[in-house]
Amino acid sequence: MATPIGTALISEIPPTFPKSDQIIQPTRVKSSGPKKKLLRRTGHDYSQALRRGYQLGFLLINLWLGGVFYAWVRQFETGAQSSLSRPAGVEGWLPIAGMMNFKYWVVTRQVPAMHPAAMFLLITFAAMAFLFRKAFCSWLCPVGTLSEYLWRAGKKIFGRKLHVWRWVDIPLRGLKYLLLGFFVWAVSSMSAHSIAAFMRSDYGLIADVKMLNFFRMIGETGAIVISILILASVFIQNFWCRYLCPYGALLGLASLLSPLGIRRNAETCIDCSKCAKACPSALPVDKLLTIRSAECTGCLECVAVCPAQAALYMSARTFPGSSERGREVPAWAMAAAIATLFLGIVGYAKLEGYWDSDVPTATYQKLVPHANEAQHPMPGDPGLTE
Repeated sequence: MATPIGTALISEIPPTFPKSDQIIQPTRVKSSGPKKKLLRRTGHDYSQALRRGYQLGFLLINLWLGGVFYAWVRQFETGAQSSLSRPAGVEGWLPIAGMMNFKYWVVTRQVPAMHPAAMFLLITFAAMAFLFRKAFCSWLCPVGTLSEYLWRAGKKIFGRKLHVWRWVDIPLRGLKYLLLGFFVWAVSSMSAHSIAAFMRSDYGLIADVKMLNFFRMIGETGAIVISILILASVFIQNFWCRYLCPYGALLGLASLLSPLGIRRNAETCIDCSKCAKACPSALPVDKLLTIRSAECTGCLECVAVCPAQAALYMSARTFPGSSERGREVPAWAMAAAIATLFLGIVGYAKLEGYWDSDVPTATYQKLVPHANEAQHPMPGDPGLTE
């Protein structure tokens, strides 16, 4: 006797549906082709150990300079006998004075008498950026060092760091260039005579003392702003450097002309994306063959995490259309060149007598105790006009 069709169909339906973990999922086929074979790197990467050593050393130098400068200021405030010399290295914290003096030097061909160290340090750090991709920011800058370790601490404590949406991140990055544009406009609008007059004003002579007093006698508004910056740096990677630092913006523009850059060899790259995840500037290192961005700080973190042999490296630029691989620049060579450049320019300025400001001790004795009374000269002041 034949089985009815309806009964036959019903009998083929399972009594219960399979559980979700019993359902066989379709296999996803990668469209990128076969997975590349990893030729693992040989040897140990020591670029980050070198970089952190430089960061620590330069941070200690700045702490020493700050301590000596504070003691130098206090001897005038307390009326003690002058025994300490002013450490001119603190002028590295006066980048605007460095820009003003650089213009004065370009126009007059004379080294300025007031705050010349600010100019030589600016030239040193700009030269580093030109040669080594804004290396000052990631190898030497004390603020950059503190910013880096703040977000690393935040990631360790909270297990992650906040990622800013790309449509917000890119416009925010432009803020530091707007700030730089304002300072460049202000300096470029000043004549050499106005710059010299400003530097010899009471405010200009003790601009470094006023900077120190800002932090020593910080007000409520300043404390709130600094607290916000510190808190933001804990949760957002390199917040100050990424969005607000005009000095970094200037060095980033100089780095666009750099003969060196990070190169990616597509043939040996295994597309693991570790380099892009490690990049503190969030650059798509895994998608590009050459990193030319002004945001690249030459920190070599992407190179340090790359597992493939000869896949990612710092090298000299090759000519357009050339098939030759640029010569690789090892981390030790970059570290040695940074130290040589810094010591060479600073040493030259000291040997030639261009390092210290030409200010009599009696002038400091008069001005330092009353530094807070010195007012910033305005553009219309008679002393600033020719």
